[in-house]
Amino acid sequence: MVDDTQLRVQERVDRILNRCPAVGLAVAVTGPGVANAFQAQGYADIASKQPVTEDTVFRIASISKTFTAVAVMQLWEQGLLDLDRPANAYLRSFQLVSGHRGWRPATLRHLLTHTAGVPEWVRPSRMVSSGWFGESFAVDQRLPTLADYYSGGLRLAVEPGTIWTYSDHGFATLGQVVEDVSGLPLHLYLRQFIFEPLGMADSDLLRSERVQAHLATGYRLRSKGPRHVTDRAWVTAAASSIYSTPRDMVRYLAALLGGGSAAGGAILKPETLAMMFEAHHQNDPRIPGIGLGFLRANVGGHPVVEHQGVLPGFNSQIALAPGDGVGVVALTNGGRNAATWLTTESLRLLGDLLGAELDGIRNDIPPQAETWSGLCGWYQPRAQPTDMQAWAMLGAGVEVWVRRGRLTIRALSPIPALFRGLPLHPDDAEDPDVFRLDLARYGLGTARVVFSRDAGGMATGVHLDGLLLSAVRRDGRRVGGSG
Repeated sequence: MVDDTQLRVQERVDRILNRCPAVGLAVAVTGPGVANAFQAQGYADIASKQPVTEDTVFRIASISKTFTAVAVMQLWEQGLLDLDRPANAYLRSFQLVSGHRGWRPATLRHLLTHTAGVPEWVRPSRMVSSGWFGESFAVDQRLPTLADYYSGGLRLAVEPGTIWTYSDHGFATLGQVVEDVSGLPLHLYLRQFIFEPLGMADSDLLRSERVQAHLATGYRLRSKGPRHVTDRAWVTAAASSIYSTPRDMVRYLAALLGGGSAAGGAILKPETLAMMFEAHHQNDPRIPGIGLGFLRANVGGHPVVEHQGVLPGFNSQIALAPGDGVGVVALTNGGRNAATWLTTESLRLLGDLLGAELDGIRNDIPPQAETWSGLCGWYQPRAQPTDMQAWAMLGAGVEVWVRRGRLTIRALSPIPALFRGLPLHPDDAEDPDVFRLDLARYGLGTARVVFSRDAGGMATGVHLDGLLLSAVRRDGRRVGGSG
């Protein structure tokens, strides 16, 4: 008899691949709340026809940030770090350089929540000239140290604590803190204090012999079929460079769901993990926000923590419901637009196992048009100059207006769907300033949008869930939409 969990995973993977092509896809479920299950489709390498298995090595990309966060919290448990002290108190190899004398210092908590003011790009010209996402080097080329790459100082773009900006360089800095405080290179620290205690024998920060033998080939899906992607090494290794397998990632999820312990080993205390999963930064209280290294979400009323990973040729996702004891990991080595659909599909599978559905568009809440006049207008993106994600999504500004009798939002963005505009659907019967966008046609499900207001009832900002993007009201600008 097929286990029910295995059947649900198999059905979800079949549905995904019916809509979303991928060279290889591995999905696994674990936790004390469910039976373990694994399902794989496709090839780890097309030329050799090597299938994806539980032991196929993938690049997990930015999920590496969660491991670095765990390492930081291990040192915090030992009393070697204070999350609210300036990071410069622990950095020996380079320093974070303030852009203004009056700015508050960047703390470890700021770095863990992407609010330290660290830029997304440090050397934009290198990113553009190399043609690669991220500041990377050939795998056979010697990686510079962060001290060399930053020339001894990483200059902050904005005052810490003021703007959320997703940054690999912030987590690279945390990796340097781990090295400088522990006295170990980060790859050895992760091996000794996370991988080995959890039995993750086939995981590594480096492209070592233990991972090369079973390493999947990354692909891009083009109009003429899959094209091999030449792998690269990232200077921000602590943020993006771990190699792992579905089998090892299940062990990691089991520890995150098991209070920090699994496979006979422990990596954190239960109370520490619980603290990491709490909200430590929210652009608005009605947005789940971010914990310490983990993004927060909600699936049908169940609190969830998650993280995505994106590198050329590879996409990855973890999603966990700690209170329910269920976790999902999904890995692909070449999925068309997987950066958009992998998160949503992983959360849908998690919802299947929880008996819950992702939040959808509600049809039971009548629009409160009398409140719209205070929301209509122009909003300026609240983003660093180097934050290409924010500027791509929000563009030169966000406009809210009434079109054909519906409250509508659009961004002056290069993304056509955002520029055309999307209707705002009421999402809270008791709060007329909470809405939801329907992004299903783009493989993204829905997204919550909330407006903040001042005491006079005028909107002061608009905040988007998931990406933690915000824009602030700009006075004196004419609303350009038609009524």
